[in-house]
Amino acid sequence: MSGIITPGFWYNKKVFLTGHTGFKGSWLTLWLKSLGAQVQGYALAPPTSPSLFEEARVSEWMIASEVADIRDLPTLTRSMVAFNPDVLIHMAAQPLVRRSYEEPVETYATNVMGSLHTLEAARQCPNLRAIVNVTTDKCYDNKEWVWGYRENEPVGGHDPYSSSKACVELLTAAYRNSFFQLPNAPAIATARSGNVIGGGDWAKDRLIPDTLLAFEQGQAVKIRNPNAIRPWQHVLEPLGGYLVLAERLWEFGSQYGGAWNFGPREEDARSVGWVLDQLVQCWGAGAGWEHDDAPHPHEAHYLKLDTGKARASLGWSPTWGLESTLSRIMEWHNAWRKGEDVRLRCLNEIEAYQADMAEKL
Repeated sequence: MSGIITPGFWYNKKVFLTGHTGFKGSWLTLWLKSLGAQVQGYALAPPTSPSLFEEARVSEWMIASEVADIRDLPTLTRSMVAFNPDVLIHMAAQPLVRRSYEEPVETYATNVMGSLHTLEAARQCPNLRAIVNVTTDKCYDNKEWVWGYRENEPVGGHDPYSSSKACVELLTAAYRNSFFQLPNAPAIATARSGNVIGGGDWAKDRLIPDTLLAFEQGQAVKIRNPNAIRPWQHVLEPLGGYLVLAERLWEFGSQYGGAWNFGPREEDARSVGWVLDQLVQCWGAGAGWEHDDAPHPHEAHYLKLDTGKARASLGWSPTWGLESTLSRIMEWHNAWRKGEDVRLRCLNEIEAYQADMAEKL
């Protein structure tokens, strides 16, 4: 089965997107609009300043951009029902591990109850046929294995963030079995990816933004776990997977329900230190990093995904390697620093990705 995106499918489709003001949400909004979709967003205000949402003027391309909280069930329900979407992509979340240690109640309230509210509101939408609920690669009960986790592995979580996303997986399965098996109910799937990187990310406590900020200030970035292995991937990789998955849910229903991993190629599960060395080389003079050996909250050392299911059943596979991804990030960031039109840069990058996605098949 072809793993490419079908532009004609998305033309005039009504897509309700939670979390549209975030890093991934902004990229996905631009992509959906480039495909001709009608997008309504629902999220809190952009979480950083600067933000991709504002720098790329994303709201100008939307049917509506509603600044509201997914923890507010009545407002969320009114917004979603009034829009009456064809497709729902739920991305709104508290997405940071270290922040979850500082604010565990907010993390569970947003990620678990917010997801519950989103699914409950979805039950009131008569035209809705496909739901992609985005969780994370960190939802697995991490055993520090050297091989990738498969979708049938147990979920769990050492920290509040990971645990909250495991709860969302269980919640989604319960709603699928209890409510979304009924006639005319939408098909629902969860999408697991993580350590996405790309231009326009300014979130605190993420490797690329922290590193670029330190380089700009002429400082060596301090790194907690340089030997930690992560499944790094360009932000367009999982977003492309979400779009392909939504198409299959729409066309074939519940046979494409369940959980799906979207991760990089085997060789792109690299250490933090390796990524930093590449960034130092790309930046040039004045760039460097050093190990921060102070005590820090627990974070997984080794994490990798098995994407065999997506490859076999969706035809989806990674398109861009890590080295080219890091080069693209540096080019994007330098263009932003020079005042170039980053919306146009994003759209050009999306067009290039889709072309490369199709060429590899």
